[in-house]
Amino acid sequence: MQLVVARIGRAHGIKGEVTVEVRTDEPEVRLGPGAVLATEPAETGPLTIESGRVHSGRLLLRFEGVRDRTGAEALRNTLLIAEVDPDELPEDPEEFYDHQLMDLDVVLADGTEIGRITEITHLPSQDLFIVERPDGSEVMIPFVEEIVGEIDLEEQRVVITPPPGLIDENEAVVATSRDEEDDESAPSGDGTR
Repeated sequence: MQLVVARIGRAHGIKGEVTVEVRTDEPEVRLGPGAVLATEPAETGPLTIESGRVHSGRLLLRFEGVRDRTGAEALRNTLLIAEVDPDELPEDPEEFYDHQLMDLDVVLADGTEIGRITEITHLPSQDLFIVERPDGSEVMIPFVEEIVGEIDLEEQRVVITPPPGLIDENEAVVATSRDEEDDESAPSGDGTR
């Protein structure tokens, strides 16, 4: 099974290094020296990682055969794809690979069906489940402990406890409103001084 593990960003310096946007929880395994990765677009690769280092909080990689800024810049926006055994599991039992979560049913604690995971989006602050609802609409569920309470791979389901408004916007609670603020700032009393 092929998994996208990173996207190449801009060139860094003049010796062929590139920044990468990491899309794996195991960069030390998937993006280590000697790793051979397929690419999208395919004609860019395969690429073999020669070296890697962290600089100012960003992972920098150098690939075999890429020796200058021009070569590095030509790789920009290329996706790096690793071949992964579909039966392989992360070391931490609380972690999951995207392919394990795809197509799982999403339900509330009381069993109410919400939909099915069709995509997982990786953002800097958190991951999101893109869930297709039975009516064909989509809802985004933050993959955070406060909302995603249970992932049962055997039962092929994810149990969530969403805050009001996440699933049904009619249930949204407005924390503050302009009307309340205006009421509080209005003078009280009979207006005499």
